[in-house]
This record gives sequence, C-alpha cells and structure tokens, in this order.
Amino acid sequence: MSARRRLRSLRTRLLVFIGLTLAAVCAAMALTTVFVQRAYLLGNLDERVGNAAERSLGGARLHPELSDDLSFLMESGHPTGMLAARLDADGDVSSAEVVRQDAPPRALTAAQRTALAGVGTDGAMHTATVPGLGTYRVTVARSGGIRVLTGLPMDDVQDMISGMVVVEAVVAAAGLAVAGGLCGVVIRRQLRPLGRVAATAAEVSRAPLDRGEVSALTRVPAPDTDPASEAGQVGAALNRMIDHVESSLTARRRTEERMRRFLADASHELRTPLASIAGYAELMNRGTDRIEPVLAWRRVSAESARMTGLVEDLLLLARLDEGRPLHAAEVDMAALVAEAVWDARAAGSGHDWQLELRLDGTPLVLGDAARLHQVVANLLANARVHTPAGTRVVVVVEAGDDRCVVRVRDDGPGIPPALVPTVFDRFTRADTSRTRGTPRDGGSGLGLAIVAAIVAAHAGHIEVESAPGRTEFTVGLPLADSLPTALSPDAATAGQRV
Repeated sequence: MSARRRLRSLRTRLLVFIGLTLAAVCAAMALTTVFVQRAYLLGNLDERVGNAAERSLGGARLHPELSDDLSFLMESGHPTGMLAARLDADGDVSSAEVVRQDAPPRALTAAQRTALAGVGTDGAMHTATVPGLGTYRVTVARSGGIRVLTGLPMDDVQDMISGMVVVEAVVAAAGLAVAGGLCGVVIRRQLRPLGRVAATAAEVSRAPLDRGEVSALTRVPAPDTDPASEAGQVGAALNRMIDHVESSLTARRRTEERMRRFLADASHELRTPLASIAGYAELMNRGTDRIEPVLAWRRVSAESARMTGLVEDLLLLARLDEGRPLHAAEVDMAALVAEAVWDARAAGSGHDWQLELRLDGTPLVLGDAARLHQVVANLLANARVHTPAGTRVVVVVEAGDDRCVVRVRDDGPGIPPALVPTVFDRFTRADTSRTRGTPRDGGSGLGLAIVAAIVAAHAGHIEVESAPGRTEFTVGLPLADSLPTALSPDAATAGQRV
C-alpha cells in the first residue's frame, strides 16, 4: 500500500471514529433531554390528575348515598377528555363517563369500563389504554366508602415527546453532518503536512540507495518540520534520518572509491616487478646472449624483494586496520631517533642530517620499538627520496608534560598544497613536485600511510605542514607514565608483534 493510500485510510478511520463519537454524544444528550422532559411533563400531568381526582371526590361526597352519581361532571371547569368513574366496595366500576367539548358527558362502553377495571385503588398514578379514547393517566381517590377514579389523556404529552424526539433527531443529524464536515476539513488540513512527509518518504524509498548513485536526497520542507506539532516532529525526524542515510552513502562512496584506487594502485605496483621478473625469466629461458645470467638473477632478486616489501607493507596496514595488539615495552625515543638518523646519514650521505634533543630526562614511550623505529625511518626516507642532494634535514626530539614530540623538518621544495590533505593516504605520491628518483630509490606510496597507522595504534597523532623551503612532520606520542591501559607493560608478554 502506497503512502497516499495509507494516509487516506488513516483519514477515513479518523473520520469514522470521530463520527461515531459525535453520534454517541448526540444520542446520549438527546436521550437525556427526552427522559428529563418526559419526566417533567408526566409530573405536571400527574399533578393535574391528582387535582382533578380531589375535585371529583369532593363532588361525589355531596351525594354519598348515590353510589353511581357522576353529576359533578356537569360542572364547568373540567377539561375535555377527562373521564371519571365510581367504584363500588369491591373496586368494580359502577358508572363511568367522559367529558366532551360543548356536549354533556358520555357514558363509557362496557369494553372501556373493562379497561379501567384493572386500575389499583392504592392512590398511585397508573397508565391505562382505553379503547376508542387513547392512553390515560389515572388514579383513584377515596374518602370513607366513596371511591372515584379520575383520568386525563396523555395524548398531548406523548405528542410533545414524539415531536421532541423528532426535533432532537433532526438537530443531531444536522449537527453530525456539520461537525463531520468541519472535522473532515480540519483533519485534511492537519494531515496535509503528514501527507507531504509521506510523499517525501516515498520519494526517498524510490531512490537507488543500494547502488550508492544518489547525489542529494529529497528533504521535508522546513514549514513541515515545526517541533510544535506532531507532524512537524515526524518531518524533522525524517530529515535527520535522511541526513544520516546521505552521510552514510557519501562515506560508503568514498570508501569504495578509496578501495578501487587502492586496488588499482596495488595492482600497478605489483604488476611492475612481476613484469620485470617475467621478462628476465623469459630471456633466461631462451638462453639469449644479450643478457648475462648473473645480471638477470640480480634483477629478478631485486624485483622480488621490491614486491615482497610491498606485500609486507600491505599486510602490515591490514593488520593495523584490524586493531591487532602491538608488542608493548618502554622505548627510549631519544636513542631510537638517534639510531634512525645515523642509519639515514649512512643511506643518504648527500643530505645534511642534524639531530636536536630538547630534553630534561629520558623520553620513555610505551610501545613497539620496531614499529616506532619504522615510523622515524619512513619519515627520514621520505625526506631523503623526495628532496634533492644538499637538503638539510633536522630531527628534533622534545618531551612535554605528558607527550613526546618528534619533528622531522627539511628545507626542500615542499609538498604541493593540493596533496597535503591526502599525504597520509595509501599510494599517495608527489612526483610532480618532488624528485622520486629511480624505482629502486622511490617508494610505493605506502610509507606515510604506514607511519600514520602505527602512530594511531600507539594512541598518538601526526601532522604535516609544508611550504616551499620548509616541510615539517610532527609526531606526538604519549609518555609511558601517562598512557592508558590500552598499551600496558602487562600486555608486553601477551601482545603479539604486528
């Protein structure tokens, strides 16, 4: 079922519910009004019947010796339709007459007198149906041995009650129709924002979210996100959900792009040494004299070593991404950096290598000595490979309150500004501005990515600032006495070297 059909169904159910509620309320009010009015009219009629009975009893007492005398009905003032009857000692009707307009009273028939025979003589009000006359409200008044039955017709009361029921029904029906129309308009207007929210949700649901081809998802309009209304709260919640979905899609797209670029770069880096190995192997198989076997084996070995190093770098990054525990021990960063600088001086004698120690004590860092040495070595190799001969490279080791900072600064040509944000991404190179050198001397583009991953695994951070004539990498690592229990000396025995 579509969102619009669901909304129409909800609107219909609301109208039915409100209509039934209003109908029940109107019915209850109408019934209450009818019962109250009926009780009032019957009370008034009973009072008139009681007065008429007292008057009739007074007229009958004028001639107590006449047990069937109804001459008092000839007196003026009796209402038309009033009937009176004399009862004997057994309660049987001895005589009965009904008052007529502009005519003397008429005696009741035997059937009519029979209808009055069942009326009790307890003085209470009773309802009796008299054939040919209608329904009467009757009572029996007595004094000594005199018993007089008096009754008044109920037609006026019943007609009034019936008319009231009709009026109440018509008014209730009209009220229900008007209220239903107004409720329909109000509900439709109040649900209109919800309809737009539902339309937005339906449009988002039709977007190809599974393929990640969505550039911008539709949002609920701002007027429909007012938190003061329920529909606005739903619209605001839907917008927040769409924001999360869009950010997730963007992150997934970036991840997929990085993965595709990573696979393409890895494939290219692996294909180059493999092509060299295959070429030299083919020349050796042909037994050609154009290349010496020893030179071929050397090239095969060099390319194999290059490919092995690349695979090992990829494996190291994968293990760091998995969060595998590092071998933990206290490492003297001053000694470690000094060794790395000596190694770099031996590998790149054409550069000016300098070491500055700004320390008040021994900068002990809790971590994997081999991996931390790899961090410094990669930074120095990056400075050596990507700067020309004669470049000054300064390595500074500082220790603050809770951190050890290692800075690697050179005065080379710098990193292109567009490349700085992605310098720690995998397979990132600066061939256009820095001299990469030969493939043997150049890197695979994983050195700085490995540095960033190892520093992050040691709860540290790395930053880079670059401008022509000054490039500085800053590595910050927590000192051993301030590091949390994530890398503790107790983990040194349990942790495995990545």
